[in-house]
Amino acid sequence: MASLLKQLAAPIYNRMGVAYRAAVGQKLSKYGLRFDDLQDPLKDEDVMEALRRLPPDVVVARNCRLRRALDLSGKHESLPQELLEKQTPELSYLTDVLEEVRAERRERAQLGAPAPYTREYYLSH
Repeated sequence: MASLLKQLAAPIYNRMGVAYRAAVGQKLSKYGLRFDDLQDPLKDEDVMEALRRLPPDVVVARNCRLRRALDLSGKHESLPQELLEKQTPELSYLTDVLEEVRAERRERAQLGAPAPYTREYYLSH
């Protein structure tokens, strides 16, 4: 019975998911952000480690996008139309590295070793 409900609801959820992602993408484009910019390194240690592993120019570009978005939001403005057309919120720069970091964390957990970049690791050493 549960699998039947999942089969019936799956197409509806998928369409709603696509519509939601498009709406969020529009709002992110308004400020020049990408989906990966929403990842918070202060809340997730894996994101912090993934950002540390990225090339410096990618991290600098991320920080510039975040600063610009904060500035635009504070001014209650959005990007000019010519810049708005060039935005690519769906372009990912963090996902692959983040998956690699999370896979390493899972592997270390299976081996019983803590990840060397966790806050608990630094507090114990």
